[in-house]
Amino acid sequence: MRKSHARLQVSPEVGTWLARRSSKAGDWTIEDLVAAKRGTTVSVVIPARNEEATVGAIVTAIREELQGRLVDEILVVDSHSTDATAEVAAAAGADVVAQDAVFPALEGLAGKGEALWKGVAATTGDLVVFVDGDLYDFTTDYVTGLLGPLLSDPSVAYVKGFYHRPLNGAAGSEPEGGGRVTELVARPLLNMFWPELSGFVQPLAGEYAGRREVLESIPFVVNYGVEIGHLIDLLELRGLDALAQVDLGHRVHRHQSTQALGRMSGQIMQTLFDRLERHGRLVTAIPPATMLAQFQRGASADGVERELVLTDLSSPQRPPLDSLPAAIRPENALQETA
Repeated sequence: MRKSHARLQVSPEVGTWLARRSSKAGDWTIEDLVAAKRGTTVSVVIPARNEEATVGAIVTAIREELQGRLVDEILVVDSHSTDATAEVAAAAGADVVAQDAVFPALEGLAGKGEALWKGVAATTGDLVVFVDGDLYDFTTDYVTGLLGPLLSDPSVAYVKGFYHRPLNGAAGSEPEGGGRVTELVARPLLNMFWPELSGFVQPLAGEYAGRREVLESIPFVVNYGVEIGHLIDLLELRGLDALAQVDLGHRVHRHQSTQALGRMSGQIMQTLFDRLERHGRLVTAIPPATMLAQFQRGASADGVERELVLTDLSSPQRPPLDSLPAAIRPENALQETA
């Protein structure tokens, strides 16, 4: 007797969401979006750390094609760069702010999420679009695609980008190999604990956009846990139908080392476990340890012919901007770097 196997499929909720809330950047033209804008203001925030090779071209494209029509403000948040990132971005036409110059009364923290949080604070647009500063093949379709759902549907609060991400290396190119942390860490854990988010093609994508009042209502994890924290928090606060995703085509960027991806993975896992506890989905007697031990070529450590490298994966977070007291919120948080 042949055993029957039920066909695997996502939940009806996710299936409906995929059809309803997934789109392509080409679904809207600039003219469509300008017509839909109707006085809505748009800020583009670009977090950048040592991105002098790429940030200028990104700023130039946005300024020449979109500023004055669709985009009202371009801000590069210089995240402790040691190269000419700030100078290149300013020469290309962006406003530039040093990460620690926003809310100087607060002790500065290190990390991408800190730069994003400061970027929201230092801009004024009704809609905020985030674009990473390390893209080699940037086109303004990234910005128009992310704005499409927000300008055309008031029920959409937050939009994630997704794309094909090749992994280029000495052995050649793997067409879809660029999302290693997504496939090995973020996606399995989201499917286990927040299966409602399983329809996101790239939950860790650095290109996304949201309404200001929404972005100011959620905390920002200061490191690489920021993106997964956003999705979980907004799912809990707004529900799945307030979230959307847009196919932005193709993305090529600077790849990080395997050890750097290990540290990123640890930060993402710390954030997810924090949300599990926060939302009552997992109770543990002992919280996860935050120390990550890695080994690399180098001096011997305790008899092992490797150098032991320790990293603290603690994932502090900034509170929702709308919860900050007025005393530390200057009328104009933007302070240009010297």
